[in-house]
Amino acid sequence: MSVTPKSVSEVYTGRFGARVAVGATQSGILTLEVRVENWLEICRALKDEEQFCFEQLTDLCGVDYLSHGQSEWDTEGASAEGFSRGVESLGPGRFDWADRPESVDIEQRFAVVAHLLSFRHNRRLRIRCHAPDDGMPIVPSLVDIWNSANWYEREAFDLFGIIFEGHPDLRRIMTDYGFIGHPFRKDFPLIGNVAVRYDTQKGRVIYEPVEIEPRVGVPRVLRSDSRYKTDDLDLAADARAEEISAELPSGADPAGGGGAN
Repeated sequence: MSVTPKSVSEVYTGRFGARVAVGATQSGILTLEVRVENWLEICRALKDEEQFCFEQLTDLCGVDYLSHGQSEWDTEGASAEGFSRGVESLGPGRFDWADRPESVDIEQRFAVVAHLLSFRHNRRLRIRCHAPDDGMPIVPSLVDIWNSANWYEREAFDLFGIIFEGHPDLRRIMTDYGFIGHPFRKDFPLIGNVAVRYDTQKGRVIYEPVEIEPRVGVPRVLRSDSRYKTDDLDLAADARAEEISAELPSGADPAGGGGAN
């Protein structure tokens, strides 16, 4: 018998009550919001109990909601020059390491999201847990429940700075051991904080200050119209192409494929 999304959500709320909150369903996957104090208990029940039986953790990641719902790009109104593509100069990450702004205190900034799969019931589930302390985000590790969470949690620690309490080997996995900061945080500069290169004279990798200036890369709109061509080479090539076309007999192929039959 098929199970409707509504009846599926009632299964979770009926089992866990107020300890979970049913969130949105995206791509056919239901989301459960779980408080940090209930994280391990509910995850263990989701794996072990017959009515759930989520044997596999397929993915786990961190999320930084520092600028969630905000947009740098203003595309609502049009002017004489078209839609504005201006951005805020001090938007997320658009600053250097020394001048990085202090992150504002927002409620539930960091979260851990895990995706579960039940082979027995052919069902997927998304669970999310917000860290209670934004200054030192700590969430219990799921390695003892799903061993596949090991490297996923290390990645979330490395990129977001989320501490997984009880993890057997919580160390960086993507960046260098001497890396400073967590690059996926919204208050981390897009240009980074140091440049790394191999020095042939010293025979080792060295760290240097970043020489890239923080800037905003505004997309360039390319139009196939001679009025927008200002490069001399482009204009000369177009003029020569027109001359060749004019010299060819009617119906001839400019590419040299012969005339039309």
